[in-house]
Formats: sequence, structure tokens, C-alpha cells
Amino acid sequence: MALGLAGTAMVVTPSSTAGAATATLVVDYACSGGIAGTGPGTVNLRTRLTVPTTLNVGDPLNVEWKLNYTDGTLGSPAYMPNGGRIDVIGRANISGSWVGQLQPTGTAEQPGPIDKGVPLKLPVGISDFGHTDRAGTVTVRPGKTLFVDFRPSASEVMVNDDDPAITYNGGWEDHDGLPSEDHDHHLDLHSTTVKDAWASYTFTGTGIEYVAQKDRDAGPIDIAIDGQPAAPPRVDPSRNADGTLVNDAHRGGQTLWKFHGLKYEQHTITIKNVQDAKLGQLDAFRVITRDLVNAPKDYRAECTLVNAPGAIQVEIGGGGDNPASPSPDTSASPSASPSASASPTDENPGGDGDGDSPPPSPSPSATPSPSPSASPSPAAAQTQNYIVTAVVTQGSPSPTATRTVTLTATPSVAQVAITPQGGAQTGEAPERMSSSGMLLIGSGGALLMIGMLSGVAMLRRRAAHSGERG
Repeated sequence: MALGLAGTAMVVTPSSTAGAATATLVVDYACSGGIAGTGPGTVNLRTRLTVPTTLNVGDPLNVEWKLNYTDGTLGSPAYMPNGGRIDVIGRANISGSWVGQLQPTGTAEQPGPIDKGVPLKLPVGISDFGHTDRAGTVTVRPGKTLFVDFRPSASEVMVNDDDPAITYNGGWEDHDGLPSEDHDHHLDLHSTTVKDAWASYTFTGTGIEYVAQKDRDAGPIDIAIDGQPAAPPRVDPSRNADGTLVNDAHRGGQTLWKFHGLKYEQHTITIKNVQDAKLGQLDAFRVITRDLVNAPKDYRAECTLVNAPGAIQVEIGGGGDNPASPSPDTSASPSASPSASASPTDENPGGDGDGDSPPPSPSPSATPSPSPSASPSPAAAQTQNYIVTAVVTQGSPSPTATRTVTLTATPSVAQVAITPQGGAQTGEAPERMSSSGMLLIGSGGALLMIGMLSGVAMLRRRAAHSGERG
């Protein structure tokens, strides 16, 4: 903040950050949909929003939310072998001296494995902050909606052929206790020799793989994803990649077909035996979930505000753009007569709150002269903690003050070198010489005359003595 003083400047800087006073609102939300639908239905949250109430320009405006369940819990949407994580996103609306929105966020890791419906842990809190670049008053209100997302961790899950989630039509046989040298998953598998016998499995992930035996007696298998032919649509376990017949018999645990790159959502794979009297087998499905950039929309729970918590006001003071700060007057010139009057912009913020302190109304005028002098200006008591780092006064001060920030300045009188009267630069007559000065000059002259006469008498005496000797 700069305060103009008719050609000079008073530089003022904040000495400290405002106190950490805060206010808290209790905010209730009701969550539904997504991971809120895995339990009894609506899940209720009680949150506490905390915001600082006084700041200085440059201090961050921090918004913090604490989260807790009050009724029901959010649950895992499916079996998650490696767990996942919860992301909570809130909204804090800002109005007043500046307008915007903060988005407090928080994360809670969910260690796996977790079964479907298992309660999920909420983040301890969510937070966000905004930079304050000018003074004023802003109001912080909680947003009407919180969003809770679940993001599963990357994983691979083997689904054995006897999993109850796999559906078989007629004609399949279940074989258990197979030789370990065959390397079948869990030492079992399903097989059929019936044409068009099929098996299907519904999964959630980004990829799926078909696992069975390589066998010279096996026949081709058609594969479909979500009712459409897959890519490729057919695999033959009796053939190598170049189309030649394999030499293997009962070599289990082989990944015969794979498809990755699916959108993370629910899909259904169906395998079908193509030829009658040819062997069709299913050992397992491998379900793939890759790292997800975004949480699945189907897992998002939306939490809606259910009470009217009010708002929190934040006072931001100090700083170069504070409208309550003194304004510099840089238009002064040697022939100008600067004047200013105070105009309050609010009701004494930062003061004692009684509003009784009148704003200063100085209206000084200055007339430059060869001998500069400083004229003091009245000022009200300082209402914020500032340090004056430099004061130089040349001419008559002309501050513009307000009720919010006022400064008490003691004018400094500029010091001027004194030129004796009658000097070359003044054009004035010299001062009269006093009688004591004349007496000193007369005494000096008399002493000089006596010395000269004594010298002449001595020379004559020496000349007379010289003539007598001659």
C-alpha cells in the first residue's frame, strides 16, 4: 500500500498474517445410486465444513470437510480381488467480493480382497483452497451435492469352470480330480461332444480370456461377446497358430483365446461347441481389469443436501488492492495545492465493531517556498497491523484516508543549510558591524604603528655608530 505525500511516498507492508479464527457448519447429505445401492438403499452422511473467518490478502482460503456415516454404509459393487479406492468430491460456492467454486476432494484406499456389499471406508476428510488476491468479504456456502466414486484396482481373476456364475446348457460333463500333469486349473474341467452345446459367463472388467486344453481330438469353438461374434470369432484347440495339427493330448491350462480393451462395465462371454462328436472344453475364464483413468459412472453415488446449514463469511484484509487502503496522489507539482477528503467504504471492519470512530477528513493546502516545511495532518487510530518502512516528507502532506485503514504519521521537518545574511545567494545587505569589532581593529592598528616606529629608531642608531667608527 502506498500513501502519496505531495511528491513523496510512505511504504506500508503487513507485519503478520491474520489470526486463524474458523467457523464450522454441520451439513447432512443423503446418498443414493451406485455404491449406495448395494446396501439397504439411501445412505446418510453427516459432514462438518470448516472455513477460516479472517484472512489477509495472500493467505489461502482453506475449505475442509469431515465425513461420517449416520445411517447405512456405501458398499463394494462387486468382488474386488485387489480392492479399490473411494474418491469424494464436494462443492463450496463462493460469492461476494469474488465469485467462484472450490472442489474439496479426498481419497480412501480400500484394501482387497473385498466381497460385494462389504462396507467401504470413507476419507477422513476432503479439502481444497483458493488464493486471495484482493481484500473484501466473501461468503462460503456448501454445495447441494457431494459425489462418491469407487474405482477398482487393476486385477486378474481366474473363474473356475465349476463357478456357479457360469451357465451351461445340456450336454456338458464335469470332470474332477484330473491328473496334475495335465495342468488343468484346480485339476478339473467341463467338456461336451454335443454340437451347439454352450456355456456363458457374465463378468465386469476390461478383458476376458478363455482357458482350456490343447488336444488333437478337440473341435472348433465359437466365441461371442455381448451376443456379437468376438474377434476372432472362432478358435480351434486342435490346431497350431499356422493351422497345423497339434501333437498334444490333454495339455491343460492353455489360454486359447483373449480379448482386451473392453469398456469397464458388465459383459457376457458365450462359448459354443461347433461340431458334433468333437470335444469342446472349458477349464476357466480369466477376467482382466486394467488401471482405470476415471471411476465407472455406474459406481457413482450422488449425495444431496438435506438441511439448510447456512453460510460462513470470510473477511479478507490488507494487500495492495484493498479498497479501504489509502490511495496515492501522484499529481502534485510545485504550483499545486493538493487536497483530499476521506470516504469510508464500510462500517469499520477490523475495528472494535461499534462504528463510532469518525473517518479523518483532512483538507490541507500547500504553497511551496524556498524554505520547505512539513504540516501535520490529523489521522485516526491505526486499525490493522502495519509496519511503516520508510517516511520522507517534502512539502505539505496530503493523505487520502478511510475508516478501514488509517495511519498516524508524525511529520518530519526537512533540514536546510543556513546561509549567513549578506551571502552571495541571498541578495540581502550584510549585518552591521558591532562596536566591539571596531575596537579590536583600532587596537591592532596601534600595535602595528608602534612596531614600525621602533624599527626605524633602531636603524638610525646603528647608522650613527657606524659613522663614529669611520
